[in-house]
Amino acid sequence: MNISIENIAPCRKLVRVEVEPERVEETFEEVIHHYRKMAVLPGFRPGKAPKEVIERRFQKEINDEVQQDLLRGCMKQLWDEENLRPLRLDNVEVLQFGRGQPLQAVFTVETEPEFELPEYKGLPAKREIRSVTEEDVDRALELLRQQRTQYVTVNRPAATGDIAVIHYTATVEGRPLLEVAPEAKSLAEARGFWVRVDGRSFLPGFGEQLTGAKAGDRRVVNLLIPPDFPTPALAGRPASFDVEVVEIKEPVLPPLDDAFARSYGAENLEALRAGVRRDLENELKNKLDRQVRVQLLRGLLERVHFDLPESMVEQETRQAVYDIVQENTRRGVSREMIEQQKESIYEAAVQNARERVKLNFIIQRIAEKEGIKVSHEEIERRVAVLAALHQVPPQKLMEELRKRDALVKVYDEIAREKVLDFLQQHARIEDVPPEQMPIGLATARS
Repeated sequence: MNISIENIAPCRKLVRVEVEPERVEETFEEVIHHYRKMAVLPGFRPGKAPKEVIERRFQKEINDEVQQDLLRGCMKQLWDEENLRPLRLDNVEVLQFGRGQPLQAVFTVETEPEFELPEYKGLPAKREIRSVTEEDVDRALELLRQQRTQYVTVNRPAATGDIAVIHYTATVEGRPLLEVAPEAKSLAEARGFWVRVDGRSFLPGFGEQLTGAKAGDRRVVNLLIPPDFPTPALAGRPASFDVEVVEIKEPVLPPLDDAFARSYGAENLEALRAGVRRDLENELKNKLDRQVRVQLLRGLLERVHFDLPESMVEQETRQAVYDIVQENTRRGVSREMIEQQKESIYEAAVQNARERVKLNFIIQRIAEKEGIKVSHEEIERRVAVLAALHQVPPQKLMEELRKRDALVKVYDEIAREKVLDFLQQHARIEDVPPEQMPIGLATARS
């Protein structure tokens, strides 16, 4: 097999190939033999149809498969002998092909980038000096108490912190809100709506205007809709809410005692407190590990520069755009606002995509150099965890992942974690107070 390679762009080669007639003929014979074994034709027992019948009946399929087999052989030779790492083959032009003839073809190949790994052992990183305090445990226990809050209906005026159950209809500058913004149905009116009597819940300034209200009262709540409100037609405009108070509920927290601890499965309050501390310590360790790993990944990105396969960047950019749009949608950002920000969203997505693709190649090369592999048992354990999260049988999820060729993603995720473990084990980590942490990496106290 004769191969010539020409660089035409970063990570893209023009390949000219000629496969000798003997190899072409050998491949034809192998493919025809396979078809003869598998074909079921009228009048012939399975596997017994004459060779010439098989060739006539499946001529196109056989020709296509022979070509594909020969081109796959070319790709393998590019990897094994030419030190290229082909990713995909494009623009195939077959110049000559047939029985007794050489295969002559020209095509382009997108390849993995060629680069030298930077020094990845001993990367510097800072780790924040933090520990779990009694105050942290107290705050976590208070959050557990709040999860068990009971709301008791009371016959008195609403006080700060109470819940007012209300019916309301809204207008904007004298017009029904639904006329101004048809897409904001949930804000236009509601029945049995719960709002906390303070200045922060629902819309700023709404709840505090219900202070002193009793069941059966009617009030008009006037306020300015925030300028960053997700619905542009309403942002920054004055609104009025005609409110009928249905009832007032007082939040009642359970006492922090052994009975409360048993409701969370602990033997007593002391055991619950110890369990909460362990959970907080595990959470803190994970946060501090993430601090370190973010710095190690930044360090790798800064230490080596190389061209990237554009098709991979484009594919990753599409995924990044989708992720950003989905996150904005979950936050309540309107389609109109997302459309207005599409250029900045795309720019952010491209930057994110290029970094992700680059890191993937660096991590893959480190795994190869250090012999870091993922076992079948590790994949099975990860699939079992995913199956538990999605409440499906592990074997069913495994089959679904196989059908979608998605097991490679599971493999890559585990391999990435193992490489990060390796990098962290070999890093030069300095423990420092929070004020000495790189910008944006200090952990906030809960």
